[in-house]
Amino acid sequence: MTEKKEVKEIKEEKVEAVQETVAKALITKKTKTKKTDVKIERKAKEVVYPIRGAILEGVVVSAKARRTVTVERLLIQYISKYERYKKVKSKVKAHVPEGINVKEGDKVKIGETRRISKTKNFVVIEVIEGKKWNQWV
Repeated sequence: MTEKKEVKEIKEEKVEAVQETVAKALITKKTKTKKTDVKIERKAKEVVYPIRGAILEGVVVSAKARRTVTVERLLIQYISKYERYKKVKSKVKAHVPEGINVKEGDKVKIGETRRISKTKNFVVIEVIEGKKWNQWV
């Protein structure tokens, strides 16, 4: 029972930390609706991005589309047959809210949210480092 309570407390702390970083990054007004929701108010309408599930880090590979970035993650996979490791790339599309400026080469933190479009299930939470950072070194 105590382990379950500790896990719940850790999850709540993570959610609060993510919400604080989103609030700092956004220029617009932010209000809480639930513990896991982030509400962003714009001039025309309100948008709620509930951040739940995975929180990932990666490098922005493409920022050509409007309010969308492609984030590439490096995964190291162990192959037991050969007793070796191999590098695997994973690309994820993420939504960029107003107030966060993201360019190609930036290291970003993204959080899983509700489905925004056919391919977008993540939202950029914050920019960790600028273009100088290199994932492959």
